[in-house]
Amino acid sequence: MCLAIPMQIESIEGFTARCQAKGVWRDVSLFMMQDALPAVGDFVMVHVGYAIQIVTAADARSSWELLDQILEEGGA
Repeated sequence: MCLAIPMQIESIEGFTARCQAKGVWRDVSLFMMQDALPAVGDFVMVHVGYAIQIVTAADARSSWELLDQILEEGGA
């Protein structure tokens, strides 16, 4: 199963973005989004260290809520 996590971009240097989600920070590659680079403040879906898609803040919140429910129920 493949899983992407929504994260918010806090800073960008070249093709690397510093992203945050629920208190966890990661350096994420923007290399796969060269044709439509996101900006600081945007939410992106992150899969294995790569930003793959820009999403809305509402979609990011919905994803986090669903992931929290899965974790609470013990499914994974």
